Amino acid sequence: VQLQASGGGSVQAGGSLRLSCAASGSIESINLMGWYRQAPGKQRDLVALITNSGGTNYVESVKGRFTISRDNARNTMYLQMNNLKPEDTAVYYCNVRAGPTMRNFWGQGTQVTVSS
Repeated sequence: VQLQASGGGSVQAGGSLRLSCAASGSIESINLMGWYRQAPGKQRDLVALITNSGGTNYVESVKGRFTISRDNARNTMYLQMNNLKPEDTAVYYCNVRAGPTMRNFWGQGTQVTVSS
């Protein structure tokens, strides 16, 4: 599975961005898709997950502000980010888990910078 992320940028606090992650390759093997983020000097943390059936899960800090979705016809996952805060600044990575072993695949990362 190959992943191509896009949509990052710089916004002021309170602004919005939408990230996209296009999947290609053995997409029929995908079990779970998600977004992670890594701030400078910190570990990579989960932001949101979406299952094949559309079930979602979010880290507490983004609930009510971020929405994860997927377009199966386009093999693309999205992360709509509203009311962005400076603490959301990070490199955002898309992730899928595929196959019987739930192998991890990562996109290249896209920078999101939120200024106060």
